[in-house]
Amino acid sequence: MVKDRLDIIYEDKDLIVVNKPAHLLTIATEDEKINTLYHKVYVYLKKKNKNNKVFIVHRLDRDTSGVVLFAKNEKMKNALQDNWNDIVKKREYLGIVEGFVEPLKKRITEYLLETQTLLTYASKDGKGKEAITEYEVIRRTKSHSILKINIYTGRKNQIRVAMQNIGHPIIGDKKYDATKNPLRRLCLHATTLELIDPRTKELLHFEAKIPKEFAIFEK
Repeated sequence: MVKDRLDIIYEDKDLIVVNKPAHLLTIATEDEKINTLYHKVYVYLKKKNKNNKVFIVHRLDRDTSGVVLFAKNEKMKNALQDNWNDIVKKREYLGIVEGFVEPLKKRITEYLLETQTLLTYASKDGKGKEAITEYEVIRRTKSHSILKINIYTGRKNQIRVAMQNIGHPIIGDKKYDATKNPLRRLCLHATTLELIDPRTKELLHFEAKIPKEFAIFEK
């Protein structure tokens, strides 16, 4: 995305899917109302037709890039949100973490709570919201590992907490104990979203291209 140009992955009369850049909020907060992905999509759709609307369906952290889906009407928003856990078939990420990860593949089940300062952490007594995260190593060196990560629940910061707790924080994630930040961004990207179209019952597949800057980790 260059300035306010949206990187649109897919669009039809009910949906718009965008590749969100890092460092951009998905939706507004008390401190930031304008510089958000939602607002950029809103402006884009209003320019096409002043009667167009946009509705948030899910979100990514400010520092995570990748696939974000919006609905263009309330009927579609409700059809997606009310059945989200049933209709979503894949939420896949590319994560680059510190260190040499082993084993090559693992499923991590945790129960997440939040501190008063809004820091997510895994409880030690099974209290909290269940978070299921699975990773598979694509490539690894002594300094870092590139992981394909799938989530089976949509908890706040769940990938970041899971990686911290196995001793391999996401590169650039100072909040969760990362010591390196070569790209001045969180090295976490939502690559793939697959879900059943509530209109047709067919499988929709959306994919966001890998950020070019991640190529330094392939060397």
